[in-house]
Amino acid sequence: MVKVGVKYAVVDAFTDSAFKGNPAAVCLLEEDKPDEWLHAVAREFNISATCYLARLTDSDHHLRSPNPRFKLRWFTPVAEVVLPSAEAVKDVQPQIEKIQKCPGRGIIISGEAPPESGFDFFSRFFCPKIGINEDPVCGSAHCALAPYWSKRLNKCDFVAYAASRRGGVVKLHLDEENNRVKLQGIAVTIMEGSILV
Repeated sequence: MVKVGVKYAVVDAFTDSAFKGNPAAVCLLEEDKPDEWLHAVAREFNISATCYLARLTDSDHHLRSPNPRFKLRWFTPVAEVVLPSAEAVKDVQPQIEKIQKCPGRGIIISGEAPPESGFDFFSRFFCPKIGINEDPVCGSAHCALAPYWSKRLNKCDFVAYAASRRGGVVKLHLDEENNRVKLQGIAVTIMEGSILV
């Protein structure tokens, strides 16, 4: 029996240089895979995010669109990621040395950026409980931060800097009417291949 490979790319997001920003493995699934397989592949990549995209058909959703639509699931090496709410980070006063013992998925630290920096805020996200001491540039953390900073700065468009060792730039737009946050950034593909199992 011939095995059909699962196509993937490793992409460094929120940067214009290879080996910077947030690395993510993006796998295009032609068929459903069991959760055990999804977890095993994420452990094998062992980077902050492994994403699985499965194309939706018209029967999969009620929205008709001329553009292809995909179901997205993403995993760290130890857990599936679920987007946090803004309320979960609103009142956090982190103590870094105690993060491992804190309830919840992790700790977001954020502060207003200096005016001359060209950014609106800086942030870092620590989540050792899910296998990542520090996510280099965390998209879900920025989704939680956008409503917070919108109230603080009285605006809906931001340029944020993830101040991890790798660093990265995230552009955000808060769409309050539709309860959505749009993230934008530059990405660099640094690897391509096929998974044969």
